[in-house]
Amino acid sequence: MLVKLLSHTPDAEQQIAKAAKLCYSASSIDELCKKIDALEAGQFVKKLISMGHDSPLEHVSFSFGVEGISRVTSHQLVRHRLSSYSQQSQRYVNLADTFDYIIPESIQGNRPAYEEYIRLMEATHKIYKALLEVDIPAEDARYVLPNATETKIFITMNARTLLHFFNKRCCNRAQWEIRNMAFDMLLRVKEVAPLLFKGAGPGCVSGECGEGKMSCGKSKEVRARYIALDESEVIGTQLDKTA
Repeated sequence: MLVKLLSHTPDAEQQIAKAAKLCYSASSIDELCKKIDALEAGQFVKKLISMGHDSPLEHVSFSFGVEGISRVTSHQLVRHRLSSYSQQSQRYVNLADTFDYIIPESIQGNRPAYEEYIRLMEATHKIYKALLEVDIPAEDARYVLPNATETKIFITMNARTLLHFFNKRCCNRAQWEIRNMAFDMLLRVKEVAPLLFKGAGPGCVSGECGEGKMSCGKSKEVRARYIALDESEVIGTQLDKTA
C-alpha cells in the first residue's frame, strides 16, 4: 500500500482560525485576514474542537493518492460521502496484462488457503482475458473480477470529514486494510497540520469507546499508542497499527 499526501490547504490551522473568528467578531474580512501566528491559531483550533464547533474545519482540505488497496477497501471508503473520489476505472483500463490483487495476511500465513487463493486469482484472470479475446467489452468482462483486485484512488476530504474518518477507521474494530490506510493518512496530515490533528484517531483516544459490546477491549493500549504518536518528535515513526 502506498499513501501520499498530494496537496493541502496552506496554513490550514490559520485558515480555520480566521473562519471561526468571523463567527464571533464584528471585524471586517481584511482585519480578520491579518496574519494569525501559529500558536494563536493552534489554540483557537483546539478550543473549537473542544466546543464541538466543527464547521470552520470544513474550510481546509487534504488530497491523497492511494494505490495498492483492494476493491474491498475502496467500497468501504466511498461510504464516507462528504468527500471527493476519482478511482481507476475497470471499464476503461484493460487488466489483461497487469492484474494485481491483494492477499490478506491471514491467507498468506495458511499454506493450503494461500495456494487455493492464488489458483482462483489466476483462473479468474484467465477467464477475464478469454472474454476480451472473444470481443466482450472490458466493461462487461470486469464482472468476473474479484473484490481482491488492486485499485488506485484519489481522495479529497476536508478536515472535519477527516477527523470523523479517523475516528471510525483507525479503530481496532475497523477492517484491517482500511485501518492501515487511515493510519497512514493520519501520519501524513500530522506532518503538515500537527495541532489540527492532535488527538485524532479512534474514539477511545479522546473519550469513551463507542463500540459497546463489540469493543476490542484494548482502549487503554490504543490510547497510549496515539498519545505517544502525538508526543513523538518524529511524526513518521511507525507504530504498531493494531493494538
